[in-house]
Amino acid sequence: MKNRLLLSIVTVAVILFSACSIFQGKHGGGRSNGAKDFDQSVKEKYWKLTEINGQPISGDFNREPHFILKNEDNRVNGNGGCNGFGGTYTVNEETKRISFSELFSTKMACPDMSVEQAFMDVLSKADNYSLNGDTLTLNKARMAPLAKFVAVYF
Repeated sequence: MKNRLLLSIVTVAVILFSACSIFQGKHGGGRSNGAKDFDQSVKEKYWKLTEINGQPISGDFNREPHFILKNEDNRVNGNGGCNGFGGTYTVNEETKRISFSELFSTKMACPDMSVEQAFMDVLSKADNYSLNGDTLTLNKARMAPLAKFVAVYF
């Protein structure tokens, strides 16, 4: 009887310890080495455009407007709603500075290009960002946000 009780206590302790280790590794709890949580990074996430210049986006899009900041070669790729685009970016996650350069896109004609044109304009103007949970805003100086995005997880 004592052996079963001891085995049960040890099993529960191992399960609890494992659960705590997994939770801390995933969410950054208990880290003292200064490593950033993955969830606090803007990189390698699918950022879906939700708002431009304070207005919710709407329209009939071929693909939803979005972008992804790839770690490899600091490449950005995405879609403006009609045309795919790419380019390069620089980001400093400590100072929240961001810039996009060498942007290019396909040249398909679509009935309404207003959201796509505004999106490309935002990318060319943005110089900083803010991150609040899964919401990203691209900004210019200290003015109102140029655009808002939400992270989409697959």
